[in-house]
Order: sequence, then C-alpha cells, then structure tokens
Amino acid sequence: MFGYINVNQSELKFKEFAIYHSYYCGLCRVLKRKYGLSGQLSLSYDMTFLVMVLTGLYDPETTLDSCRCVAHPFEKHEMRTNVFTEYMADMNVLFTYYKCRDDWEDEKKLHKLLYGKLLEGKADAARKLYEDKVRQIGLLMDKITEAEKAGETDLDKMSGLFGLVMSQIVVWKDDEWKENLSRFSFFLGKFIYLMDAYEDVEEDNRKGTYNPLKEKYQHPDFEEECKTILTMMMSECCREFEKLPILENISILRNILYSGVWSRYGMVQKKRMKGLEAEGPESGEANVQAGEGKVERHV
Repeated sequence: MFGYINVNQSELKFKEFAIYHSYYCGLCRVLKRKYGLSGQLSLSYDMTFLVMVLTGLYDPETTLDSCRCVAHPFEKHEMRTNVFTEYMADMNVLFTYYKCRDDWEDEKKLHKLLYGKLLEGKADAARKLYEDKVRQIGLLMDKITEAEKAGETDLDKMSGLFGLVMSQIVVWKDDEWKENLSRFSFFLGKFIYLMDAYEDVEEDNRKGTYNPLKEKYQHPDFEEECKTILTMMMSECCREFEKLPILENISILRNILYSGVWSRYGMVQKKRMKGLEAEGPESGEANVQAGEGKVERHV
C-alpha cells in the first residue's frame, strides 16, 4: 500500500535530491541495523517523507555520515539519521507486519504470511515501546479487514480508517502540533488508500478480491471522478501541511506533495489508457477524455 509519496526528481535540484536520498539511505541503514534484511525490505519512500516532515517540524540533532552498501558498492554516499529515523523504522516495520497479516487473510499469499512472521518476531521491542499506539493501529487494521470482508463500498469510511492509521503513525507526541499533524496525516492516509485502490482495481476485478472502487470502475466517468477525489484529499493534506512551521528542506517536501505524489497516478492512468485503447477506439476515447487535464496545485 505504500510507495505513492515520492519525489518528482526531474523538478529537484541535484543538491536537493542528494539530501532527500541521504534520508532514504539513513532509514535503510537503521532498518537493517534494528531489524536485519527482513526489516530493510520494508523500506519505503513514504516513510522517508515522514522522517523529513518530522525533522523539519521538530529540528532534532541529525547525524550526517557516509557508507557503502549493496546498492552503492563502489562509492560512499551520504546518510542522515536522527530520532525520527529510528521512530519511523519502528513504525514502518510494525505497519508492514499488520499489512502482511491483512494480505494473508484477504488473499492467502503465503509469502506475506512468512514475511509477516519474520517481522513479528523482530518487532517485540517496538511493540512494547509504543504499546498504546500499536494497540490502536491493530484495532484500526482489524476494522479495515472486517469492512473489506463485508464488501464495504463507502470510500470515505474505508479511506478514513486508513487515514486514522496514518495519524497514529505520524503523530509523535501530544503537543501543540498534534492536531495539525493528525489532520495532515489523516488526509495523506486517505490519499494513499484511494491511490492503492485506483491502481489495483483492474487486477482486483480479475481476481475477485476486494476493492472499494469496483462499482465506480464500471461507470464512464470513473477516471474523472477518481481524479477529483484524489485531488480533494491531497488539497486537504497540503492545506494542513502549510500550517506547520517547517522551513528545513521545504522545497523538497513541497515537491513531493504538489508534484511527486501524482507521478504514480500518471503512470497508472497512462497504462490504463493504453489498455483501453487496445480493447477498442470507443472505449479508449471515452476514458481518455475523462482523464484529460493536468492536476493543479491546491493548498
């Protein structure tokens, strides 16, 4: 479900991308140190973004280091780590465990069951450290699973449940920024959930697995309606983000929120349009028209 909150690299300066990548590498290294290879495999761009948001908001002491790794064996690359790298590594592994459990219950994917078991055994310390947060996330994930089994089609309800999961992940402590962070992450979570459904709707139709967009997919205005809903979610997310007093790496974070999050959407839409055009000119033309237009910046 993660992988949608990424940078638009073509619109970043070289130095900005290097900074972004250093946070990504820092999270990768912490995941490996704390959880081994199985934890490292859960690395996501989404959590990198959240590390940078919390870093910009709270301005913790950040360590700049360099290292070589399997992905970059020939030259050293920079890593930035701080208390939020540690925190998001824990949250990343805990959420991935719950997602693996959900995938196993939904689709009986054996590799997800095995991967979840690996993470479960390594996440005991994190579960004890964030006991109340873990309990809340577990309850919300159970509610999502129950609603999916019941065939719930209410998009606001389903995406809202995942939005609450994201709020639990992002809100670090009960302070003056809790309310803004909670709303920001709530709408970010709704966007992620809906983007995941948008991308998977055709595959879920073929497999007969749950997807809250199945009914809407049959309508001729499917693309236009999805774009409108996604834009609304990201607009609310950006509105709350702009209320936070973040200055550090603000251009990178805005690149992600106003441009990067739409990169995957564009790729999915383009692939779908090609598939529809291959089925027949009338089907392709109607849906291309529905999906035309550039997503504007909304705050």
